[in-house]
Amino acid sequence: MMKKLQVLSLLSLSLYGVGQIPNFPTSQASNPSNLGNFSNPNYGSPARSNVPSVPHGGLYNQRSSQIDQQNMRMVQEDFKRVAQEQEARSKQEEYNRLQTTEDSYYNLPSLSGKVGTQSYYDAYNQLASLNTDNYTVSEANFIVENAYYGGKQNFNKFKSGIQKTAKQLLQKMKERKEDTESNTYKNLMIFEYFSKDMKLGGVQHKAYKYDFEDYMGQKDHSKMFVSKLLKTGSGQCHSMPLLYLMLAEEMNTEASLAYAPNHTYIKFLDEEGEWQNAELTNGIFTANSLILESGYIKSEALQNDIYMKSLSKKELLAQFYADLANGYAHKYGMDEFVGKTLDKALEYSPNNIYANQLKSMYQQARLTYVVNQLGIKDLENPEELQNIRFYPKALALLQETKAQFNNIDNLGFVMMPEGAYEQWLGNMKGESNRQKSEELAERMRQVNAEKQKQKQQEAQKQKKKESEQSKEKAQYFPIDPKHL
Repeated sequence: MMKKLQVLSLLSLSLYGVGQIPNFPTSQASNPSNLGNFSNPNYGSPARSNVPSVPHGGLYNQRSSQIDQQNMRMVQEDFKRVAQEQEARSKQEEYNRLQTTEDSYYNLPSLSGKVGTQSYYDAYNQLASLNTDNYTVSEANFIVENAYYGGKQNFNKFKSGIQKTAKQLLQKMKERKEDTESNTYKNLMIFEYFSKDMKLGGVQHKAYKYDFEDYMGQKDHSKMFVSKLLKTGSGQCHSMPLLYLMLAEEMNTEASLAYAPNHTYIKFLDEEGEWQNAELTNGIFTANSLILESGYIKSEALQNDIYMKSLSKKELLAQFYADLANGYAHKYGMDEFVGKTLDKALEYSPNNIYANQLKSMYQQARLTYVVNQLGIKDLENPEELQNIRFYPKALALLQETKAQFNNIDNLGFVMMPEGAYEQWLGNMKGESNRQKSEELAERMRQVNAEKQKQKQQEAQKQKKKESEQSKEKAQYFPIDPKHL
């Protein structure tokens, strides 16, 4: 590596060296043709002695010499100008080459040559074309998953399945005589679809199960996908909430995604204006206190809204960008595409903890590559790390990487071990929590039923009032004025 750097130093010195005048090819005299000289006006005619000869002496010779000298100076100036232009071009080309070589040390090698990466570049452009505040969750999610499958999935088929289920759930509500305009009732219906067996459209639907095997998608990234959930009936805290949001969209009801440590869940407003937490992995409604019981939510995290906050559409779109970057990294590895995609995610949601964690992993991978290129093999070795001070760009990258990790700490993030997460999920399955969940759901139904009853009574009162007004009007106008 040091040899490479020495070569680069020599090249940078030669960049400002003196250029040489190029050796232009010299013209050679042509061989006389045995066919004669057709340019001679006397060709083919006998020599004529009376043809006047061109004078070669005196003033003419002096003027001819001046012209020749002037022409020679012009030629020499042309040579000099061409040489200077050639030297400038050579210097610029050498500088560009050195700059490209140097930049290559500070950027991860591009993986664009791998088969299938184009589908991710296309997906990035498709996400960028969406209206940040008015897009469908099903489309954004499909774009991300389809990139992983090389752009070979069918969106219409995917969306039609979601629409069919949403229509069946609305029909189920009508059969139960529930208010299909109620935000609470519709969310309760979707929640029941996830957590209980039910018959839809004459077909028995099984409640969705939590897939505990490779639930973080480390071995098989497709385990994170909604398409996998629909196909197998099992998923985890990434795919289940996204499917919930798609059904809510199709049923024209309000719901949003929220984060907990290593986890996502659903929040929605009930008829009393209270936020309800729908935990799909366990099929229960949870209180905020139960989420806080994980022990991995600091006060700073709540202040910075990285947990337990309902995401806006724009913040949710940031999540899809982060998912796209994560899928690319799992399938191909780290390169500048991952960094670019995460930067877009953080542009839309600077405190997105998931995107920030991925960004720290990307920067760490980039830093490791750079220092290895510079001959620094062990960043944990203080003595070896001291050598980075000789490379300002690498030092700046080290500081940038440290700043990213500090930012995550300042947001209030605390690493939750895998075992602790599984234990927390298991605790939520407890009988007392399930009983509380059922009581909460029943209370929401009762409140909704009471509000629906009040709405019907008000409608009847309005109808009665309009009828009485019509009768009073008939007393004053026994004959309809329209018939006069």
